[in-house]
Amino acid sequence: MRALANSIRVRLRGRIIGRSGARWCDGCGRCYYSSVPRQGSVCNDRCAAVAQGRFRPTAAAMHTSRRPQRPSALLAPVLLLGIVGMGLAAGLLPADDGPSEAARQRMVDAIEQHVATTAASLGTDQLDPAVIQAMRRVPREAFVPPALRSQAYQDSPLPIGAGQTISQPYMVAVMSHLAGVEAGDRVYELGTGSGYQAAVLAAMGVEVYSVEIVPELAERAAATLQRLGYANVHVRAGDGYLGWPEAAPFDAVVVTAAHPTIPEPLIEQLAVGGRLVMPVGATHAIQQLTLLTKQADGRLRERALLPVRFVPITGDNAR
Repeated sequence: MRALANSIRVRLRGRIIGRSGARWCDGCGRCYYSSVPRQGSVCNDRCAAVAQGRFRPTAAAMHTSRRPQRPSALLAPVLLLGIVGMGLAAGLLPADDGPSEAARQRMVDAIEQHVATTAASLGTDQLDPAVIQAMRRVPREAFVPPALRSQAYQDSPLPIGAGQTISQPYMVAVMSHLAGVEAGDRVYELGTGSGYQAAVLAAMGVEVYSVEIVPELAERAAATLQRLGYANVHVRAGDGYLGWPEAAPFDAVVVTAAHPTIPEPLIEQLAVGGRLVMPVGATHAIQQLTLLTKQADGRLRERALLPVRFVPITGDNAR
């Protein structure tokens, strides 16, 4: 199935049975409102709440261009690991565009500062150069609602509709790094969202197969990716728990919602030596972001990275 058509594929199949995207804070794990307990479970809907005037974050809680010092281990950054993408048609990367280019560079500077402060958790103080280069090139403003484009290069999540968000740039960069992929690899992503994560990974030369359970988000992401020329990102609407078996095996799998156990279909579709990144744990509890590597005998080697809080994987197959 490697020779899929050079266009974004959106396949609407089955009824909508829930949401598989994460809605909890995927930022630095700090409280954004004085009324929210500091337990690493701040809801990403804070962005929409601020926009609607329902909440007013404290000055200390606002994201700035300089990252604060790393909080305690319990409040370590939430890594929502999504998946990598390949497939930019040659020459279709957005051209450098003055103010946006400068804004992207400031964003990358902030990401690198944040990575340095979280090196103990990440196991590195530097990200893959291919990740950094992709973050410099992909136009995040194209993936956010028009009313929020002035905020596109803030290092924070933003609402994209249907109760979902575009992840914090730091998180997208970390996801791309931890997936451990190279140009030409094939990755499965559970939860397309805005399509920004897929675009960043596509700029690294990876082919992405992404499933989004909210049909309108899948359609919008696919249209944006196609318009920007990311030809080897394949998107469809459906139940991400089942993976994309006809495109397997995958060199990496990234899951952006929590479940107490690893979905068996995703284990089966992961290549030997491949990585699976997923928040593991109970619903409405602190979970562990877990990095799993598939061994030759089919077993998974696990490494817990950070305490996180994600909404659960939904759909009939996840019950």
